Amino acid sequence: MTAGACAPHIVKVVLVVSGSMSPDDSGFFGRLKSRINRGRAWLSGDLPTLFSGAIDDDTLEALETELLLADVGVEATRSLIDAVERSARNGSDGVEALRTTIVELLDPLAQPLAIPTGARPFVILAVGVNGTGKTTTVGKLAHRFAAEGRSVVIAAADTFRAAAVEQLAEWGRRAGATVVSQADRADPAAVVHDALAAAGARHADIVIADTAGRLYTDAGLMDELAKIRRVIARFDPYAPHETLLVIDASQGQNALVQAERFNARLGVTGLAITKLDGTAKGGIVIAIARKLALPIRFVAVGEAIEDFAVFSAREFADALIGERAA
Repeated sequence: MTAGACAPHIVKVVLVVSGSMSPDDSGFFGRLKSRINRGRAWLSGDLPTLFSGAIDDDTLEALETELLLADVGVEATRSLIDAVERSARNGSDGVEALRTTIVELLDPLAQPLAIPTGARPFVILAVGVNGTGKTTTVGKLAHRFAAEGRSVVIAAADTFRAAAVEQLAEWGRRAGATVVSQADRADPAAVVHDALAAAGARHADIVIADTAGRLYTDAGLMDELAKIRRVIARFDPYAPHETLLVIDASQGQNALVQAERFNARLGVTGLAITKLDGTAKGGIVIAIARKLALPIRFVAVGEAIEDFAVFSAREFADALIGERAA
């Protein structure tokens, strides 16, 4: 099937934005603190006990166990333990040494997604394995950009899951975005082609392509992503401007493997880390940062629009460890 061979279905709903043009992130990290690994807060609950006395070998061993159980990973755990051990030798506070080290690791990667004025449309390709929350993330991004006063076109390129198109149509209605889709089982690259054409005709600011979930081990599906990228490059040789990998934090160390493989194949430029509520252990964020140093754009703790925010290293560290004592 050639790109654009099937007539696209385009839905456009106008959204009138009033008040602040930026989504309100206030209170998000309060929700994060209350939701990370509900039922067993991993560090904020255990640190006071661990550091109630002298920092000795038993303390460090117990801390190492907690970090590994929290999906921090072996490499990052070693660096955190070393920092706490140094603080003990210097007579410093172990908890604050741990917090400072986490912030120092994550802060350079806390890079909000910047939309330059020169790239129009700015093209975002959302990728990841099944069930990570890509479609919801695309919808939340569309809503965020619309609230900033930007015009958005969404390419419903997950043509193998009918619910994905319906879900995006609803997000498009709420965000006032144009949603471009085709029939079930249509060529995803053709959908993206039509979305880019629609964006050009409408002088849209941003195109977000939602793609089907796929395992990095499936050569055919990964080749499909490569085809989509080639189609995008025909419109703009520098696009996609952002390849956003959506990672499910509850998948633990497997999420790190996903990030490694997708990055090796596609050259990931940013991460959106979802499902940091429930059973997720937030340490996987640290593990991915330590191993790959990929920019962390967004984090999410639920399905609602307000459960999605730009990543902040300091707020995230406070959520994991607990806020500083007054």
